[in-house]
Amino acid sequence: MIVVVRHGRTAHNASGRLLGRLDPPLDATGERQAAALAEAVGPVDRVVSSPLLRTRQTAEAFGLPVEVDERWIELDYGSLDGTPLAEVPSELWQRWRRDAEFAPPGGESLAALGVRVRAALDDLAEASGPGTGTTVVVTHVSPVKAAVTWALGTDDLTTWKLWVAPASITRLQVTDRGAVLHTFNEIAHLARH
Repeated sequence: MIVVVRHGRTAHNASGRLLGRLDPPLDATGERQAAALAEAVGPVDRVVSSPLLRTRQTAEAFGLPVEVDERWIELDYGSLDGTPLAEVPSELWQRWRRDAEFAPPGGESLAALGVRVRAALDDLAEASGPGTGTTVVVTHVSPVKAAVTWALGTDDLTTWKLWVAPASITRLQVTDRGAVLHTFNEIAHLARH
C-alpha cells in the first residue's frame, strides 16, 4: 500500500497564499495535524518525503527514518509563489487551468509535475507489491493530485478538479493489474484533534 499524505498546515496555507517552493514551517495547528495524521495512518514500514521543511516535519511524526525524494516537492509556482490566490490575475489563472503545458513565469507546468510524480510512483509501485508493507509519502497538494491522476489514468488537467486538505490521507493499492485508488482526501482524523 502507498499512502500519500499532504503535510500539515502552515501560516501561508492558513492565509490562502500559493505555497510552492517557499519553505515555511508548520504552524501550531499543522503540528497537531501531523500527529493526528500519523496516528490515523497507523504503522508504516517506510516514510518518503519532499525535501521541504513542512513535509519533513510532518514525516517525522511517523517515528521512522525519513527518505527525502526531490520528485515529491511541490509544484514550482515561480513568480507567483507566496501570492494570495485572490490576487492571481484572472487571465493567467484561466490559461493555467486549460493548458497542462503552461508554467507561470519562472515556474513549472502541471505536465512536468506529472512526469516526475509518475516516475516516483512507478518506482514505489515496483517496490510495493503485495506483502511488502506500507509506504507513506509526505508531500504537497499538487503531487497528491498528480498521484490520484496516476492511479486513475487521467490527464494532468484533472488535478484542477480535485481539492486536497492539509494533513489529508489518500491510499493507493498496487495490484498486478495496476494501481487502485482506495481512498481520497480522508480528513476525519482531524476532527478528533
